[in-house]
Amino acid sequence: MILANAFCLFFFLDETLRSLASPSSLQGPELHGWRPPVDCVRANELCAAESNCSSRYRTLRQCLAGRDRNTMLANKECQAALEVLQESPLYDCRCKRGMKKELQCLQIYWSIHLGLTEGEEFYEASPYEQVTSRLSDIFRLASIFSGTGADPAVSAKSNHCLDAAKACNLNENCKKLRSSYISICNREISPTERCNRRKCHKALRQFFDRVPSEYTYRMLFCSCQDQACAERRRQTILPSCSYEDKEKPNCLDLRSVCRTDHLCRSRLADFHANCHASYQTLTSCPADNYQACLGSYAGMIGFDMTPNYVDSSPTGIVVSPWCSCRGSGNMEEECEKFLRDFTENPCLRNAIQAFGNGTDVNLSPKNPSFPATQAPRVEKTPSLPDDLSDSTNLGTSVITTCTSVEEQGLKANSSKELSMCFTELTTNIIPGSNKVIRPNSGPCRASPSAALTTVSFLMLKLAL
Repeated sequence: MILANAFCLFFFLDETLRSLASPSSLQGPELHGWRPPVDCVRANELCAAESNCSSRYRTLRQCLAGRDRNTMLANKECQAALEVLQESPLYDCRCKRGMKKELQCLQIYWSIHLGLTEGEEFYEASPYEQVTSRLSDIFRLASIFSGTGADPAVSAKSNHCLDAAKACNLNENCKKLRSSYISICNREISPTERCNRRKCHKALRQFFDRVPSEYTYRMLFCSCQDQACAERRRQTILPSCSYEDKEKPNCLDLRSVCRTDHLCRSRLADFHANCHASYQTLTSCPADNYQACLGSYAGMIGFDMTPNYVDSSPTGIVVSPWCSCRGSGNMEEECEKFLRDFTENPCLRNAIQAFGNGTDVNLSPKNPSFPATQAPRVEKTPSLPDDLSDSTNLGTSVITTCTSVEEQGLKANSSKELSMCFTELTTNIIPGSNKVIRPNSGPCRASPSAALTTVSFLMLKLAL
């Protein structure tokens, strides 16, 4: 009898510990339950097919029209509609950058999530699906023309930004869309109006959304060893039209203008989500994903918040939107914090440097993998005349910049000017404190399998 009871207890504990050891139990369900990810256009269709969801969605949109969040939540009907929609597919929906109905998708997303935020937030959640591809994937795609394996002496003397422009001209789609934005952004409207900025921005968005990143990244993030190359890199987006203006607006005012547009707001939120400096990762990037940060940066080009290189220095990488913090008043601290996310962002600098060096961080995934966001399919377009060549010829000179970084092993670089190079960290120090966090440290957690073995041993001892 004692033996039978012992085995019953053993099997009960076995099932309990196995359930605790399962991935779903370790992660735990989210507040509103796990649902398969779906884009917001599809989620809207699912909601429309259900009478309760569709009526509540209409109610919420009416509630948000012309009201702030506190006023909306003071209305019981609005609050009830929001609570119902939090349980619908609309709450978890996301969008894909460059998808066919991207603007419609983003409008649906923000129609829900603007009602969930506490007013104007400094950082907003990205409405886009998580990017899981890496820089190494782009390197493989670009290997045909990347020059990998070429003579180092020849590679050191080459103008990589000029090489990137020539490679673009060899691709029909890249050649056409690049020629289009160059023509539009260089077209003077009048003596007082240098170009049509709205059309220039649109042409730039089409280029960066429709041309594969193995071409666009090489033009935006090419490594430079002299000033001529760095100036070509700065001129990639035709900054005299797309970037610069007579005066620099206040950065917080520029952010407010950006957030009135669903596309601009989404691209800015995506940049903050993927490029926000993290002191808990090797690279200073969230999830150590350089590709996600560079893609988010490129996604902001062609909007009011368009960033660019501030100068043509080959040894330092500083980017910024065209704005300053003058006239910020009591908001100056917030403005400076916003601007530093561009000008002093170690994640962004490291990502740009890593792409220029042809290196990436090879980390084993710590989280379950999700389907990677696929780039939109691009249809072939008629090629332009073969004699289309690059606009300028710039000389080159050799200035070594961070070329000692190895592809497989990251070595520390002590040069102040090259602080954006890789640094292999064995510990993380929280700024402003003396607390050292070791990568493998964390709360102690007993292994379910170890507990199972111990309980099994005790039960057998008891039975015997």
